[in-house]
Amino acid sequence: MHEMSLCEGMREILEAQARAHGVARITRVRVEIGRFAGVEKRALEFAWEVVMRGSRAEGADLVMIDLPGRATCFDCGHAVEIEERLAPCPDCGGGRLMPTGGDEMRIKDLEAV
Repeated sequence: MHEMSLCEGMREILEAQARAHGVARITRVRVEIGRFAGVEKRALEFAWEVVMRGSRAEGADLVMIDLPGRATCFDCGHAVEIEERLAPCPDCGGGRLMPTGGDEMRIKDLEAV
């Protein structure tokens, strides 16, 4: 389950930011997850609870924000949103798309006290 290692990485980032800003406790973390990032949300929620124990983010709410898949169509030149990596262009039906987004995962922001 790679979601455990994702949470371990987030814990390191959150702890470093908490130390740098003198934060005692993190109460909420918003994470952006692209459609093609390969993250199983239920597994991420489970891993979050386990990995954050004993950290400044223990008990913090994890808010997952879905990001769409994006691509540029070589046939019509449009930047489009796509549901699947191999989907045709929703504007012209062309099949020559270059993915430009949707595989990312990043901490958007956090709330702390």
